Amino acid sequence: MKLNITKPLVVFDLETTGLDIVKDRVIQISYIKVTPDGREERNNIFVNPQRVIPDEVVALTGITNEMVKEAKTFKEIAANLKDAFAGCDFAGFNSNFFDIPMLAEEFLRAGVDFDFSKVRLIDAHSIFCRMERRSLAAAYQFYCGRKMEDDFPPHRADNDTEATYRVLMAQLDKYNPETADDPEKVLHNDMDELAALSKSNDNVDFAGRIVWKDMVDANGKPLLDGEGNPRKQEAFNFGKYKGWYVTDVLRKDPGYYSWMLSSDFTNNTKQVLTRIRMREFMNKKG
Repeated sequence: MKLNITKPLVVFDLETTGLDIVKDRVIQISYIKVTPDGREERNNIFVNPQRVIPDEVVALTGITNEMVKEAKTFKEIAANLKDAFAGCDFAGFNSNFFDIPMLAEEFLRAGVDFDFSKVRLIDAHSIFCRMERRSLAAAYQFYCGRKMEDDFPPHRADNDTEATYRVLMAQLDKYNPETADDPEKVLHNDMDELAALSKSNDNVDFAGRIVWKDMVDANGKPLLDGEGNPRKQEAFNFGKYKGWYVTDVLRKDPGYYSWMLSSDFTNNTKQVLTRIRMREFMNKKG
């Protein structure tokens, strides 16, 4: 099945020095850029993390320090990646929980402001969990009818990217409304629907330090938008101001903003907080 897209879709996967979004770094990024006319552009890039790759990561991925020693750093490739990804939506496997937040952090560390809030994020893992609830290897066997280890060496970004792409295409085939066996398991070939299925939380930032919270009036009654849906506003999801609207905290305790910027929060969290602060400043100025 051909993807029904109106703008390019980047199917990607990362390998990293570890799972800490703040402290760890990318060592490999692989992606398939699919255009609306069906063309597929593949790219596989090793990245110098400027630190030693832990032995357990070498054992897991097969990517050694020697393999990335002469590779460019993420900062050196960030501008080209931004150009390649401009105007694209993104898809991955468990990407909304790790790969997208890690990629956003790497862009910010490189001084490149790539705004993921303006793109659709499609997570084949989230779709799979809603439909069948398993892992990438199980998803590959379930949807593609083969064992993943028979087709790919495990734990390499390029191989996982190929497997994810095949799983996503097979998901669209299996849950095609015209051929699906179960009317309750229908998946339309539509990027908005896939992105909605991939979203599983109300996070504003990737780390979930700031979340969307329903707005209420002075009597505690929910405020609705023009279409009758609850209006939402950013609220803190941690610490002494958990549950408070961010704008209320910025007015009540301006020093909280400075504290967060100087503390060990992700760059993405700090970026989201700064955007809220600047928006409120401009609204007040206007």
